[in-house]
Amino acid sequence: MSDNPYHNDRGNKDRSITKPPAESMGDPVSPSGAATKAEGDNPFLIGRAMTGGYGKGADILHECTISVEPGEIAVIVGPNGAGKSTAMKAVFGMLNLRKGHVLLDGEDITALSPQDRVVKGMGFVPQTSNIFTSMTVEENLEMGAFIRRDDFRQTMEQVYNLFPILRDKRRQPAGELSGGQRQQVAVGRALMTKPKVLMLDEPTAGVSPIVMDELFDRIIEVARTGIPILMVEQNARQALAIADKGFVMVQGRNAFTGTGKELLADPEVRKSFLGG
Repeated sequence: MSDNPYHNDRGNKDRSITKPPAESMGDPVSPSGAATKAEGDNPFLIGRAMTGGYGKGADILHECTISVEPGEIAVIVGPNGAGKSTAMKAVFGMLNLRKGHVLLDGEDITALSPQDRVVKGMGFVPQTSNIFTSMTVEENLEMGAFIRRDDFRQTMEQVYNLFPILRDKRRQPAGELSGGQRQQVAVGRALMTKPKVLMLDEPTAGVSPIVMDELFDRIIEVARTGIPILMVEQNARQALAIADKGFVMVQGRNAFTGTGKELLADPEVRKSFLGG
């Protein structure tokens, strides 16, 4: 068995197998099993009661709360324009909050810049413009280690084991790769920082269903090393199928929260957001 923490027997070998939820969750779920409105808690990463927007514009988020624990996959879903990516960017410090706080491992990081949050351990992969197209795959990964002062070769080997195609194409300009391979580069570069939490904005946008399944498998493997993953996804049904916890957003507000299984089974969620 490989000693690579991104590629071991905890990885998802069967699409029907999902990781059991962390014991410390305590999401608000009614006795009937139906998902209920989201509440705050004190997990490893939390954006609590976030209200804000871009610049001096109107608020996009309204008392929105999202969170994730170590080893979890937390997914933010909802209709177009619901504020999903805005919530992710708020947690990463890309817009000023007018109300609310962001805490990482118990530390209030609300006032920190995105750059400082990376140093604190936040890895963020935006939906677009997330690779250096003129650089090789390996140079992209090396750029991900820019905050490191130690030997990062072992981490790069772990990334190559997680995404074997990147090893094969390591000398190739990243701009020549397929969409799915580019996403692997982007995720790999974020992992090079040795993040405490990994944030992915629409990681499967524009890729085929087969590539989407492969990316989700790799995301599960990363989570099983203990790294919390917070993910925005348009492919709601597929994303909730692998999620330990899901947040359904509507018009910048929490509508429902629960485990992925609970949200998939909730009649109102299914009717309103999953096509029945």
